[in-house]
Amino acid sequence: MLELLIDKFSKALSKAEKSRKLSEKQINDILREIRTALLESDADYEVVKTFLKRVREEALKEDITKKLSPYEHLLLTVYDELVKILGGSRSELEKGVVLFVGLQGTGKTTTIGKLAKYLREQGNKVAVSSTDVRRPAAMLQLQRLAEKIDVPYYKFEEGLSAIEIAKLASSKAKSEGVDYLLLDTAGRLHIDDELMEELKAIKEAVSPSEVLYVADAMQGQEALRVAKVFHEKVGLTGAVLTKMDGDARGGVAFSIREALGIPIKFVGTGERLEDIEPFYPDRIAQRILGLGDVQSLMEKVQKVIPEDEAQVMATRILTGEFNLEDMLKQFEFIEKMGPIDKLLSMVPGISAYVKYIKIDEKLIKKKKAIIQSMTKEERRNPKIINMSRKIRIAKGSGTSISDVNKLLKEYEQMKKYIRSMKNAKGPLGIPRPPFRF
Repeated sequence: MLELLIDKFSKALSKAEKSRKLSEKQINDILREIRTALLESDADYEVVKTFLKRVREEALKEDITKKLSPYEHLLLTVYDELVKILGGSRSELEKGVVLFVGLQGTGKTTTIGKLAKYLREQGNKVAVSSTDVRRPAAMLQLQRLAEKIDVPYYKFEEGLSAIEIAKLASSKAKSEGVDYLLLDTAGRLHIDDELMEELKAIKEAVSPSEVLYVADAMQGQEALRVAKVFHEKVGLTGAVLTKMDGDARGGVAFSIREALGIPIKFVGTGERLEDIEPFYPDRIAQRILGLGDVQSLMEKVQKVIPEDEAQVMATRILTGEFNLEDMLKQFEFIEKMGPIDKLLSMVPGISAYVKYIKIDEKLIKKKKAIIQSMTKEERRNPKIINMSRKIRIAKGSGTSISDVNKLLKEYEQMKKYIRSMKNAKGPLGIPRPPFRF
């Protein structure tokens, strides 16, 4: 996500890293590179102009505290202005009827399914419905998604208009005490008057708490242009960006708040129903600057690893009782958290280099297979694994003796690393982790 901006911002700002004092020319050169990066990412020209003007004004000011280096002062300035232009703080989704609008092909129906799952897992009562009477396939798609995530889908008799369906769905949601009714609307390949009139009529009929525009982040400037039309005609309260995991350059995320005055509420980060995240301007700013996103990483960990299991694992690690069963659990947790490159992009100091790291996720499956081919006794006491046991384990897992030896060596390195972490006095005392991707 946002790889282009992460790479270009990191390279531009690194030029100030060793400077004792930044001249106006140096700041202008750095900002010129940032400007190029933002325009290449398809950000709106006027938004970029405003952003750079603010950064330049703040960067040229003397650091009042004198506690920051010139590089730190510039980095903090860019970070602060990024947060402002991205929206300042997270914008919560208001309870009630949430109306989704947008063109065909932007992932609107799938986004409703993802968001319904997310909101239900947050403890909310959620229901979904579709007013897209022209495309029965879209209604059926949403119904199947609802069944998959165990959320009610409000289906009504055929022949009703979009406005009638919206009214009935809204009334039913109120009577059932639903927190969020996610209402899908018809899309088009292009904007037309008929679509806008229908959307305005639906909005008037149900008085939604939110009107969310679903934008394909890969469309860049075009997505922003279409959003402006929807905002003028219907009145938007927020946006959801889809396909942020693909080749999205991030320009629309950078531009939408400043250009339209509406916040980004959520971003889609993959094809799975779990792949949706609330939009936090400060966290996105951290990612763009290559500072990682520790908060989001910890939330993923907490979601996947039950608290009691985490405490047991921590105790075993601290007491030196870490064995191959624990290693297997770690591999399983990593798989549940999603693609490794996404996890690494949240780690400070690594996020700017993720695209240069070759990641083979098949290795985890291979290592799991090796451990799963061992007996309980072997997992708990790897020292008893002799050559005849290695041959049996290799055959059982469909791997080689060399693969088994590599896993056992990695396990021993991990144990050493854990022991050294216990005794380390500071970050510089912690040795490099023994993992290779």
